[in-house]
Amino acid sequence: MAGSAAAEAPLAVLCGGCPSLLQVSGAAISVSTPTGARDTLCASDATIAHIEHTEFTLGEGPGHQAYSTGRPVLIPDLAAHPAVNWPFLAAQLADEPISAIFAFPLQYGQLRTGTLTLYRTTSGGLTPDQLRMALQIVDLATALLIGPPDGQDGYGPDDWWSLPQARTRVHQATGMVMAEFAIPADQALARLRGHAFATGRLVDQVAADLVERRLYPRELAR
Repeated sequence: MAGSAAAEAPLAVLCGGCPSLLQVSGAAISVSTPTGARDTLCASDATIAHIEHTEFTLGEGPGHQAYSTGRPVLIPDLAAHPAVNWPFLAAQLADEPISAIFAFPLQYGQLRTGTLTLYRTTSGGLTPDQLRMALQIVDLATALLIGPPDGQDGYGPDDWWSLPQARTRVHQATGMVMAEFAIPADQALARLRGHAFATGRLVDQVAADLVERRLYPRELAR
């Protein structure tokens, strides 16, 4: 829809500007739904993109935590943080050049749409000025996602399905698993995640195999 295209470019600009504005190494903006669906709309570099892919595959991480609690997750030193809330992600990222990570929920009142995630290759927290700037970026990203209050040409939180970079194959594969086992979308996505984790792959890769018939839904139950 027109609103989603209008929001896409400004969000990419926000991602690209975060490293210099906030003195971080990378940034990503994702949208999420309460059922566990999640998609990365923009990522400033390959490392933050990998964080996002891995977090989506495992269904845990700072972004998930920020979205589910509605509170920022600020980890200035990953080496000193026990990561009790997302141990599998911490283990997967142990060899990545990530020393600090920060995640902010994108929300307006009770409406929560996604997260802004930042990382640094060196440890250290955000300064008060950087934190204020991050919250301003969060407000702007949320406004772009929700769209104008009158609903004219806005980008609603559910419209991310139509974005070009949306995980189309994941959505298709989820539908295939739903049809095979007669289960709701959240359970189908959980099966995809479980198979990805068990085989050491990303959900996106498992979904591609399903859609291209290299893997069949019944094999996920094995």
